[in-house]
Amino acid sequence: MNSYDDKVKNRIKRIEGQLRGILKMMEDGKDCKAVITQLSAVRTGVDRSIGIIVSQNLLECIREAEGDEEAVNESIQEAVNLFVKSR
Repeated sequence: MNSYDDKVKNRIKRIEGQLRGILKMMEDGKDCKAVITQLSAVRTGVDRSIGIIVSQNLLECIREAEGDEEAVNESIQEAVNLFVKSR
C-alpha cells in the first residue's frame, strides 16, 4: 500500500480548488482565454503531482529491492511506463 505525503495531498487540494474556481469562471461567463489559462495551470499541477508520486514510488521500490538488480530495473521500467502512460 502506498502512502502519500501531505505535500502531494496539498497539491491535489490546490488543484481541486482551482477546478472549482474554473467552474465559477465559466458560470460567470468569464473570457475563454482566462479559463484556458487556468485549465493549463491545472494540467501543469496534475503533471507535477504525477511526477512526484511516480518518483516517490520508484524510490520506495528501489529501497525494497535491496540490491536486487532485476527488481530495481523492473521498478525503473514500471515508473517510466507510468509516467509515459500519464501523458
